Amino acid sequence: MASIHFITQGCSANQADSEIMQGILREKGHTLADDEKDADVIVFNSCTVKGPSISYFKKKMKELDSQGKKAVIAGCIPQSNPDFEYLRGHSLIGTYQIDRIGDAVEQTLGGNKIVLLGKENKTRLNLPKARINPLIEIVPILQGCLSSCTFCKTKHARGNAFSHSPEEIVRDISWAVREGAKEIWLTSQDNGVYGLDFSRNGKEYMNLAKLLMHICAIPRDFMVRVGMANPKYILSMLDGLISAFKNPKVYKFLHVPLQSGSDKVLGDMKRGYTAADFVKIIRRFKKEIPDITISTDIICGFPTETKGDFKKTMEIMKETRPDVINISKFWPMQGTPAARMKQAHGAEMKERAKEMTELHKKIALENNNRWAGWEGDVLIDERGKHGTWKGRNFAYKQVVVETEAFHHPMNGGLHGQTTMGWNAECSKTAGVSEANMPPARDRRPPAVFDSKENLMGRNVFVRIYKGSPIDLRGRVLNEVEEK
Repeated sequence: MASIHFITQGCSANQADSEIMQGILREKGHTLADDEKDADVIVFNSCTVKGPSISYFKKKMKELDSQGKKAVIAGCIPQSNPDFEYLRGHSLIGTYQIDRIGDAVEQTLGGNKIVLLGKENKTRLNLPKARINPLIEIVPILQGCLSSCTFCKTKHARGNAFSHSPEEIVRDISWAVREGAKEIWLTSQDNGVYGLDFSRNGKEYMNLAKLLMHICAIPRDFMVRVGMANPKYILSMLDGLISAFKNPKVYKFLHVPLQSGSDKVLGDMKRGYTAADFVKIIRRFKKEIPDITISTDIICGFPTETKGDFKKTMEIMKETRPDVINISKFWPMQGTPAARMKQAHGAEMKERAKEMTELHKKIALENNNRWAGWEGDVLIDERGKHGTWKGRNFAYKQVVVETEAFHHPMNGGLHGQTTMGWNAECSKTAGVSEANMPPARDRRPPAVFDSKENLMGRNVFVRIYKGSPIDLRGRVLNEVEEK
């Protein structure tokens, strides 16, 4: 049996595909190598959504070729552009054929080249999986989308929407939580179109809001993170989706892309909604769920974007104040309509991205500082640096949780003293809604625990004392909850 190393680019859907391929290879007796130097075969699960991803792919393939490494190239690049020069001489497996990764690896080990790029929609929820983080189950609820955005190459790789049945999804999640998963990530190219293909196939009507209700009915403790959904489809189920988000098992986190604040540019992108639609969605969610975390995506420098168009985007960001803004400089992707348009000047595009980034930092810091003084549960799902742990609160805010080790002399602190003291500046109420602050009688005193204790998968009761543009800082106030 062989040793396999995975390189995974891109979104959580791609990460889910890698976990499935790793699970299949493990079942076949292969081992997974942490270091590519120790691997007999490299599986490169590629991404085609942004220019920097393509640039990294080219650089890495040159490196692997110079080393004479055997490689299987998976993901969006071979599916959307099988004639790409950097794929030559390697086995290829597309986004529809990941269940055949065992065949691809075995043929490659034998010195053969195999190409598996057929387009056949089939479920992937009943396949083996090797979770990268045992606490997080990534569930691809559908493949593809229903849009035809002029800048997007991913549609060429993932195709039209093919939704998995709610029964399959519930069964997959039920199994995962029995195995110890605490976070369920619902992922796809556009979660908003989930189930819209069912009516065309004579199946019972289903949408994302209804699916969430089915998922939340699963017994056991877990939290659901809903991935990106486009405004066009959120609008059609706005009331139902807000209701579903109010379920305590759903993270109060909404990822809805704007891309541009100009209706003219949105039309040129073929996005299917207006800037006012985006604002309406954000206003409604914030009215119904005041402490919800909002994430959005912005493209700077789309070919038809003028200074006036960009100014409109900036104004909407100031009005809606998203907690997270994923900023991309436009990159012409081969084969897309936008690549044939007259391109924006690089220096101007760079300046717009810089201006948007500065605005984002300001908004994010102000938003996160509002959480100072908040007390509540944080689910620990990652080990941090210098004796810290990382986790998420109910609004999917990342919280860096300090322990005794953080204050050790080696880290500039005072060893032997409690690290979880009250912060005088935050001793009364937080800037978040009172509904999400515990009653005064339930606010707990500082607690000290062994910093070497493994907190992964546990809930800790934390008091936030400050924010940064990317996270919150907190100190534990109670004894650690047992698993």
